[in-house]
Amino acid sequence: MKMRNKKLKVKFILIYILIFVNLLGCDAFLRKFRRKPKKESLEEKEMVLVPDEYPSLFVDKEDQYRSYFLYWKSWHSEFINSLIDPASHKRRIFCLDEAIKNLKILSNLLLEEKSFKLNFYIKELTDLRDSLSKDIYTTNLNWYYQRAEIIRKNILRDFSYPKIKDYLR
Repeated sequence: MKMRNKKLKVKFILIYILIFVNLLGCDAFLRKFRRKPKKESLEEKEMVLVPDEYPSLFVDKEDQYRSYFLYWKSWHSEFINSLIDPASHKRRIFCLDEAIKNLKILSNLLLEEKSFKLNFYIKELTDLRDSLSKDIYTTNLNWYYQRAEIIRKNILRDFSYPKIKDYLR
């Protein structure tokens, strides 16, 4: 009889809980499946992008030449150091590409006669880059090093600012 009373008590408690939950309802559950009212579409504004004009980084051609010459010098030195120290093949090519890019900018700043001479060195560096990119196993590091040093010395000799200042555009 005691067992039966306990079972009845448990059943009544369960029934009360179910009735209580049913009367309260599960609002979160109902909200999940209710349709939400349509919102009026917001007016879309056209975006107008106005380009910002920034002032030039360089005050004059002299400053620009000196800066790009310094950039070339540092990238070329980085390339030479990558030939001496262990560096990745990709890093060597990247350094050489940056050096060539800065020399091309320098070439645009010079008058034609000096620009032509600088283009000769750019061509030499481009040939050096092509041969380096084909040499995956880097078997000719000493030759690359010697060529890079010769080109560096020639450019420093012929295109340092005091020697080139009269040939700027």
